[in-house]
Formats: sequence, C-alpha cells, structure tokens
Amino acid sequence: MEMINTKNAPAAIGPYSQAIVTNGFVYTSGQIALTPNGELIQRDIKLQTKQVLSNLKNVLEEANSSLNNVVKVTIYLENMDDFGIVNVIYAQYFADHKPARSTVAVKTLPKNVLVEMDVIATVSLFQ
Repeated sequence: MEMINTKNAPAAIGPYSQAIVTNGFVYTSGQIALTPNGELIQRDIKLQTKQVLSNLKNVLEEANSSLNNVVKVTIYLENMDDFGIVNVIYAQYFADHKPARSTVAVKTLPKNVLVEMDVIATVSLFQ
C-alpha cells in the first residue's frame, strides 16, 4: 500500500492521505474546493466544481493514473439544484470517458463547500 501526497493539490485537512494506491487501484480521499496552497474558492458551484476536478486530476497524476483511468466517482452536493451545472463541467473533464457514478445530496460539507468528490481509478503501468 502506498500513500500519495502531491503539492499540486491541497494537503489533507485531517488524519488521512490524499490517496492510497493498492492492488492496481488508486482510491482518492474526497476533494473539496481548496487550492493547492489551501485557499478556499468562493461559494460558486462552477468555480468549486472546476477546482475539485483539478485537484482530483493532480492527485491521480501523482499516483500514475489519470481521469481517463477513473472507474467510479462519488459526488456530494450541498444542493441538488446544482446537479445540472456540475454535470456540464464534469463532462468537460471526462469527455467520452464515462465512469460509474453516484451523486448524493448532503446537509453540509467540510468548510461549508458546495461540492466534494472522490474517485477510484486504475493505476497506469506505463506513463
């Protein structure tokens, strides 16, 4: 088991790793709308979704993976009314690749962000 840590995504805000690689898969922790230097993105669903997906991309790359290797995404939304906006931005990052996905409405998220996501992806054998 390998713990993943990259400076290209925000540091964990608790006792956990950005991701773990084991048995050919990378499991990311939930990413929220923090910049790599830990600054919170303003409460705008478009901006926050882009930051979350950028963070996930960077964590995956550190783990020798990519968004193209993602097999499962879980999205946590503060407001299900944002589902359509998140879908449009999500589609820009995943293009023709369509991993399995769950979307869950939650009461609150860490730091009162609007969206959080985590993924499971395969690890690339060759970069």
